Amino acid sequence: MGAYRYEALNQGGKTQKGLMEGDSPRHIKNLLREQGLIPLSVEVSNQGGRRRGQRISSHDRVQIIRQLSSLANAGIPIDESLSTIASETQKNVVRERLLELRSLVLAGHSLARALEMNARDFPEIFQALVAAGEKSGRLGVVLERLADYIEAKEALARSVLFAMIYPAIVTVVATAIVIFLMTNVVPQVVSVFINNHQTLPLLTQVMIDISDAIRHWGWLMVLSLILVVLVVRWVLRKPAQRMVWHRWLLTLPIIGAAVRGYNTERFASTLAILVNGGVPILMALQGAAKTMGNVYLREDVERSIVLVREGFSLSRALGLNRRFPPTLLQLIRSGETTGRLADMLDRAALIESRSLEGKISGLTALLEPVLILMMG
Repeated sequence: MGAYRYEALNQGGKTQKGLMEGDSPRHIKNLLREQGLIPLSVEVSNQGGRRRGQRISSHDRVQIIRQLSSLANAGIPIDESLSTIASETQKNVVRERLLELRSLVLAGHSLARALEMNARDFPEIFQALVAAGEKSGRLGVVLERLADYIEAKEALARSVLFAMIYPAIVTVVATAIVIFLMTNVVPQVVSVFINNHQTLPLLTQVMIDISDAIRHWGWLMVLSLILVVLVVRWVLRKPAQRMVWHRWLLTLPIIGAAVRGYNTERFASTLAILVNGGVPILMALQGAAKTMGNVYLREDVERSIVLVREGFSLSRALGLNRRFPPTLLQLIRSGETTGRLADMLDRAALIESRSLEGKISGLTALLEPVLILMMG
């Protein structure tokens, strides 16, 4: 069976759209007629190929993962689990995605591959962890830990967002005030000096030049900025340029530490989920590497995987690259010695998460007085 989108007329003559499972378009039309509807069109549901307007919310994703975990642990096949969850949800967009996933699974794809084909709604971390869980036969356990991890990351993201609200508001207000002064007030001040035949001070002359530039060329400045952003995004699509960019980010004083901390925390958390779920270490490392956003650090992990395959311990393999913090390496070494690798990875992830929160809080605290001075 597959998922089909339909458009039909109800008994009141109004158009009705929806999603339905069936063996073929003819089967769907028969089902619609049985419901008293007049089918207008029936087509195969998009399976990740085309962009769709609505997306699944982060909360809905977590709920789907939790329900899949429970059903998988109960031994229920994935296609039946997806169908069950779809029948219980009240949101059309969620039901649509679940039925699309089910259609792909019934067509012979793995759940991880189905998620990859719907990557707009299920990011790479979902795909990597589900793939590792399927290969190891511990999908239910991995999904449960994944849901916990996503919820923890959402809580961190919310705290960061709340911390940045005040600086963002101050920045927007300050920018608006500066633009207003430059385009309205400064020209009036200039006219006063000119009418009195007075020589303008150097600072005033600079402000006048800036004001003139904004009034006459402001649109070009905005257009140029947009163009630069688009060009940079296009360039960064190429692997070689993206590697150079990500390597350069790590060298920046404050941003570099934050990028390194974020990727280290994500690597440690993901690896802990997989190891705790019984996934073999090499497979777990491959899955954890795929979730790292910085491709330069990801390449370091991939080199470490080769060393581990050759017989190196994980702590030694990661240590040879000299990219990861000593605390992480020490905790991994301790976990390898005591047989509690997953626990030590969890602890390392927690340390990195708290350190990242501290860096962001410090940066926010630094921004506030700077912005206030700029407004003054």
